[in-house]
This record gives sequence, structure tokens and C-alpha cells, in this order.
Amino acid sequence: MLETDFKYIIDTFFTLFSITLIIFMVPGFAMLEAGLVRTKNVSAVLTINIMIYAVASLAFLLIGYKIAFGSLDSTTSSMWAVIMFQMAFVGKSINIVSGGVSERVRIIPLSIFTVIMGALIYPSVVNVSWGADMLRDTFLDIKMYDLAGSSVIHSTGGWALLAALLIVGSRRGRYQERGVKVIPASNIPLVVLGAFLLWIGWFGFNGGSVGSISSVESADLVAKTIINTNTAGLCGAIIAGVIMYIRYKLFDITMILNGALGGLVAVTAAANLYDMYTPILVGFIGGGLVVFAVPLFDKLKLDDPVGALSVHLVNGIWGTLAAGIFIPSISLMAQLKGIVLIGVFTFSVSYIVLFIINKFFKFRADDEAQLMGMDINECGVEAYPEFKRAI
Repeated sequence: MLETDFKYIIDTFFTLFSITLIIFMVPGFAMLEAGLVRTKNVSAVLTINIMIYAVASLAFLLIGYKIAFGSLDSTTSSMWAVIMFQMAFVGKSINIVSGGVSERVRIIPLSIFTVIMGALIYPSVVNVSWGADMLRDTFLDIKMYDLAGSSVIHSTGGWALLAALLIVGSRRGRYQERGVKVIPASNIPLVVLGAFLLWIGWFGFNGGSVGSISSVESADLVAKTIINTNTAGLCGAIIAGVIMYIRYKLFDITMILNGALGGLVAVTAAANLYDMYTPILVGFIGGGLVVFAVPLFDKLKLDDPVGALSVHLVNGIWGTLAAGIFIPSISLMAQLKGIVLIGVFTFSVSYIVLFIINKFFKFRADDEAQLMGMDINECGVEAYPEFKRAI
């Protein structure tokens, strides 16, 4: 067997293995969101997650990939594996949106937005960062460094969620004259399971983005990328727990897990370039940002049941900036330009699309439907039919 053939096979297998880990993030998002919402909305949340994976993937396969990357060619590994790897990414940005509008969003309008996001909005962001050269050498050629999508995926999803929250509004009774109504998570074990599935999936997300493992150098780089990814997650969890205990003398497991996810989002931009100590700082700051951002968004009456804005938007921005701050070869101005362009484009286009869809298919369920639960109104199947519904 020729050495080039052997490397082709190994890199193809590596890509397929990474895809498998990334797909674990589908049940990861589903379990995390199902655990954080009330029991009367769990079936709807799970249905939305499955529909996002199916609809977004197909939209990207049929339309979005060509917009994002142009050519389907690959000489270092199977092009089918490369296409599938990129297709595995697309749903993640939309999962961020679905989690943040949980418990009051209807499935049909969200599915329509998913098609547009997967076919046009997300691929356009990819085009000016990772993808095809049709916009190179223009102002839109952002030249931002983003290994696996702190901005391209996480901030993109966060900006789209921000637009969606302005269209959809808050859950029934969430913001009252006497303050914010606390709506506790319904199933903490599911939250933990979902968070750790996401954590495991991140090893394929970031490690697979290195692109090759068929040489000693690339194998070392993949391993370093994965350990740096894990380190940032560890530190995000630790600092979130410490801050919560200092402030409230309690350990909030949901905040600790979101702190971990915040660290993972933050390190995603340059996990392959950091030494083994910098992700400690990146993760600590990322986890801390989550703890302070969650109440800030509540003060702004942006009702986000899963903390997606705090985890993905805030830390997508921080992670992209961190790459420019800590890596001498990366231009901080290029990182800032990328953040601004992606933010302006994604938020404005998403808001326009969401506004138009909302004119024909209302995103927000009415108060009666929210009171009864989205499971009954949207799915006809309750996740926990023997439980008394929480209002």
C-alpha cells in the first residue's frame, strides 16, 4: 500500500470517528434542554431537537454546502466524510436558538427558520470564514482565525437566538412586577447527562477540526487540541462553582455545567494553538462570564431557559477575542472584525427572516397553550403523562 493511500484511509477514518463524537451532541442538546424545561414541555423540546438535526442537515446537504465551500473535492480524505463532517456542524448553531426559546415556541415556524438557517444564513457565515473563495480579497474576507467555531457556530447561533427572543418574547409569567419568577429545572440527571454528552462531543468538534491525524506531528496536534479543550471545560466548571458558592453559599449544578460549556465554547477558537496552560485562563474567564451573564440577560428581560446566550454568544465572542489576545500570530483586529461582521449579518438577517415567518406562522404559543404545555398542543404526547403539570 502506498503511503499516500494509507494516510488517506487513516484521515478518513479519523474524520468519521470525529463525526460520531459530534453527532453525540444531538442527544446532548436534547437531554440538556429536556432536563432544564418543565415536564409539560419535554416532548416538544425533544421533537424540535430531532427536527433540527434532520431538517438542518438536509438543507445544508442540498443547498448550504455549495454556498459555504463551493467545491466538493478533497484529496486528503474521502469527500463524503468531509461533507458529513461539515453537515454535522450545521445543526449546532440552530440548537442554540431552539434551547433559548424553549417552552413557548411552536414547531412549524421554527422548522421553517431551520431550513433557512441551514441552507443560507449559516453557510454564508462559513463562506467568509472557513469556506469558498468567492468573497476573498473583499471587505467581507474577515481573515479571522476560528478553529472550530467560537464565532462561526456558537456566536452565529447566539446572534440568531437574540433576534428570536426579540420576536418571540418571554415565557408566560416569567417577568412580573415583583421580579423574575424562578422556573426550576425539571430533571437534573438529564441535564448532567446532556452536558457530558456535549463535553464528549466537543473532542470530535475541536479535535476533528485539526483535519488530519496521519502523521506524528498531526497526531500530537490533535491530542493537544483535545486536552486543551478538556482543560477549559474543567476550569469553566470550577470557577462557576466557586463563584456561586461565594455569592450564595450553594453549589448550583446547572450553573456549574453551563460554566463548563462556556469554557468549552471559549477555547474552541484556538484550542490547537494554545500551550497547555493558556486554556486554564480562557476557561476560568469563560465560566465566570456565564455566571454573571445569566442574571444580566434576565434584567434585560431576555428569557433564556437554558442559558444559551450566556454560554454561546458571550463565550463565542470571548473565545474569538482570546485567540487574538493570547496567540501572537493572530491579529486581534481581524478577530474583532470577524465578530462584528458575523454579529451584524447574522442578527439582522435572522431578525428579518424571523419577522417575516412570524407574520404567517406565529412563533409564540398563546398563554393557554403554554399553561397546558407544549407537549399536548404541539405533539399530542406527554413525556411524563403520570406527573401533575407544573404551571
